[in-house]
Amino acid sequence: MTTIHQKFTVSFKYPVHFTRHVFDLDNSLLAETMPGRPGGAARALVVIDSGVVAANPALLEQLNRWFASNAAAIELVKAPMIVPGGENVKNGWSSVREIMTYAGLEHLDRQSYIIAIGGGAVLDMAGFAAALVHRGLRLVRLPTTVLGQNDAGIGVKNSMNDGGAKNFVGTFAPPFAVINDFEFLKSLPFKEWVSGVAEAFKVAIIADRQFFTWLCENAHHIKERDQGVMEELVYRTAQLHLNHIATSGDPFEFGSARPLDFGHWAAHRLELISNFSIGHGAGVAIGIAIDSAYAMLENRISQAEFTAIIKGLQGCGLATSSELLKRLNSEGEPDLLEGLEQFREHLGGDLCVTLPNPIGRKIEVHEMNRDLLKEAIRMV
Repeated sequence: MTTIHQKFTVSFKYPVHFTRHVFDLDNSLLAETMPGRPGGAARALVVIDSGVVAANPALLEQLNRWFASNAAAIELVKAPMIVPGGENVKNGWSSVREIMTYAGLEHLDRQSYIIAIGGGAVLDMAGFAAALVHRGLRLVRLPTTVLGQNDAGIGVKNSMNDGGAKNFVGTFAPPFAVINDFEFLKSLPFKEWVSGVAEAFKVAIIADRQFFTWLCENAHHIKERDQGVMEELVYRTAQLHLNHIATSGDPFEFGSARPLDFGHWAAHRLELISNFSIGHGAGVAIGIAIDSAYAMLENRISQAEFTAIIKGLQGCGLATSSELLKRLNSEGEPDLLEGLEQFREHLGGDLCVTLPNPIGRKIEVHEMNRDLLKEAIRMV
């Protein structure tokens, strides 16, 4: 018997654009981003977060007017499909099936587009549906939240919640393009405005000390909704995330190390046990606080650095604790620790947690001292 060892490389490339007023008639970016088929217009199905529609009452009219003006370049195959916003859209399969049904009814093919407009959860769900139809329709993401524009909407993952676990099912499927329209950020409620800031702290703490210092110095501007500061935050965070995806050597996460999940094992558990009343960004802020406390207890960061992390997060308006941290399981242990086991399973069985070592640098640890971890939770 002989063995054939197959090996090949697939190169992915996609733009992440930054603009304003993407659906103004004199803004041609979307049309330029979506080339049509030879001799014909591009064909697209639009999926919109209901929360975005509610916060931007003129959006549907603007969108329809823009597509009418650009009909020669892009065919809107049906009226925009409005789906529920927030994490619940990932908890059931109805919206995924609806997108797939319309894609079939409108005869979308692999040269056709799904345009997803909304927060990270809607982008995850729509991207997952797009990846399933014909093994992949072209996905164009228009993230409308800070979290979507600096993290969730610019990467290569799509997912759904199932089996009692966050992101239990999903795909690695890079988008065709991402368009970040800063104007959408202006209509965000404060909770959504600040939640994505946690992802900026996450990547700064493990990779860019200078950016961390900038975040702390500008915390009050962020809390006061300074649009210019937020735009810089979004751009720099997106740049760091994209650089990691491109240079880590493991963009589809075949290994166990996932530095961009710093603080996430606790965040995912908090989302689940709060029935998603704690959103992803809020959960990440608390998760960062816990893992930073643990890193301090292991002498990886100083007391002063830990204090700076907590003050920076709180200064932006992010909570760094929750009453749910006091919740115990039937054995009297913190319920939150179940998140560590779920994270281990999600990674493939081998635990790999990223910690600051010190701020601006990272270390991957494969074991966490349970007593120190409980002390870190108690401290937070």
